[in-house]
Amino acid sequence: MNPKIRNSNTDTLFRAILTLKTVEECYSFFDDLCTVPELKAMAQRYVVAKMLSEGEIYSKIVEKTGASTATISRVNRALNYGSDGYMLTFERIEEDSTKEEQS
Repeated sequence: MNPKIRNSNTDTLFRAILTLKTVEECYSFFDDLCTVPELKAMAQRYVVAKMLSEGEIYSKIVEKTGASTATISRVNRALNYGSDGYMLTFERIEEDSTKEEQS
């Protein structure tokens, strides 16, 4: 965990996010919280992270997402040296998909 972001304001924000139960609730909350470019940038970084984790090459990621190579490099650095937050969500989404398929 990056100590630079840990504080009571961030804790409050994360607690608020954890109360959201549906994608529609997320749309409402993040529409109020973020500008359109901020939200698009976060979504783009997440898709870039997913593609990198699946072994995609930079040129394919640029083509599909429109992300700059600088953004791709920054996301790649987070995947390799970060707090494993991306991987945690990828694994949980995969677990949820597997459970849904088995139901």
